[in-house]
Amino acid sequence: MSIVLLSTLLAFASFSTSQSQPQNIFLLAGESNIVGQGGVVNNKWDGVVPPESGPNPAVQRLNAKLEWEEAKEPLHSGLNTGVVNGIGPGIPFGIGVFGDNPRLNVIGLVPSGVSGTKIIDWQKGTKAYNQLITRAQAANKSGGFIQALVWYQGESDTVLKADADAYKGRFNQFIKDLRADLDSPFLVILEVALASGIGNFTEEVRQAQLKSGIHDVRVVDAKGLELEKDKVHLTTRAQVRLGEKLAEAFR
Repeated sequence: MSIVLLSTLLAFASFSTSQSQPQNIFLLAGESNIVGQGGVVNNKWDGVVPPESGPNPAVQRLNAKLEWEEAKEPLHSGLNTGVVNGIGPGIPFGIGVFGDNPRLNVIGLVPSGVSGTKIIDWQKGTKAYNQLITRAQAANKSGGFIQALVWYQGESDTVLKADADAYKGRFNQFIKDLRADLDSPFLVILEVALASGIGNFTEEVRQAQLKSGIHDVRVVDAKGLELEKDKVHLTTRAQVRLGEKLAEAFR
């Protein structure tokens, strides 16, 4: 048996036996675009899963029962998201992170998005915030380490100027509280700058996102990615590309 083949078999055996629990955990939160609306037309998902979003034994998700399972689309399936779930950026992101560095072991995704939420709905003590903390802490019990939060939210804050103007301060407070409650002062934040909005103040929110001014926030700009016919949600193809861009930003 060749040395190359032997090392490959040993690596596979190591992956199969020692990596059953995710060691590197990523939280996903925000509103409908992080939940994923790719392929959703008239409140019905078309069921089409692109190759980049297919199941991979190296990528697991924390389901609604707070149990780990192989990640499959729709990633937010079974969770109370307030919207029909379609293709999102999570699985391409997880595959991209693992593919670049297999030493990261199994990737654990913790989907926690809630459609139609403003940033004020994610302040400490709210239902969305408490759910995120609960799911993050449950994921952590597996002995893994929370590497980053993937955050895609803000479309609902583009309707009122008061919300857009307050976005930066509210986001910064959200991150401050989250890091404190997770006892992770240097938690990496992968923030998506809006590709779209449902009101007239999209650019104001985008500027707040591009210039948060707090440490360890890496911004991935979604502007220019293809949108569904509703001009708000990313298409399946765009969600895959966003996931890849987020993986690049984490690396």
